[in-house]
Amino acid sequence: MQTHDTNQTLGAFEVLPFSRTCQIIWEEGDHVLIGVSPGNSYFNAERIAELADWAQRRFAEIDFVYADLHVEEMFAAFGYSREHAARRAAKELKAVRRRLVKGVGRAGPPEGSTRVRGLSEFGGNPVYQLQHRRVRHFMEHDDAFRKGCEDMVRYFLEAKVGDGEAPSEWQRRVCLDYIAAELPFFVDTPGILGVPSSVAAYHTVMPLTEVLYARGGGLRATRNQAYAVVRPEGLERPEGGVARAA
Repeated sequence: MQTHDTNQTLGAFEVLPFSRTCQIIWEEGDHVLIGVSPGNSYFNAERIAELADWAQRRFAEIDFVYADLHVEEMFAAFGYSREHAARRAAKELKAVRRRLVKGVGRAGPPEGSTRVRGLSEFGGNPVYQLQHRRVRHFMEHDDAFRKGCEDMVRYFLEAKVGDGEAPSEWQRRVCLDYIAAELPFFVDTPGILGVPSSVAAYHTVMPLTEVLYARGGGLRATRNQAYAVVRPEGLERPEGGVARAA
């Protein structure tokens, strides 16, 4: 697999591996995971096509994985009635899968293997199950990890609740369920998917990134798991944590 200098803009995207180890894994080019949230306007069909084209020229395998667990509960927590939340979740999930399939198709014949899957498809995967249990354990028993999860809750909910209004315990719990379903892929995508190494790519720094890639004990990303911010050229640089490897 051809490698590239991540100090340069790659096509329409700028790539910022989180650490030097992340850059090494990036350069191996084995696999990239692109996580997609339903209802996120960033992931329109054109952006997905650009990401797919970009990834296919740099990685042997590509997985677009969209969050389809706890979505109805999230809409209910945002204030929708149960009936409306169910309809909205079904509509958003149908739309996000359609955009992904359309975008990947527009990218042209892949040089590697490109897949589109929902989180729910991994419920029976033993490595996913193990990492999900570990995520839940550390949410309860590790202060640093719990704080990172709470930061993510605020990130998700700050635009959804009223100004100055703290999330309710129910809103917080639903949001933690949603986050916990995604986190196994930030910890051990290689183990879940059976690939030699993997880069989790997202367009901003996730609040838990500092924790997952820190030294020491606790829940940490596996040695062959990397994280990189991959964003369109010209977007404001994310603050802190992301290191350009020399």
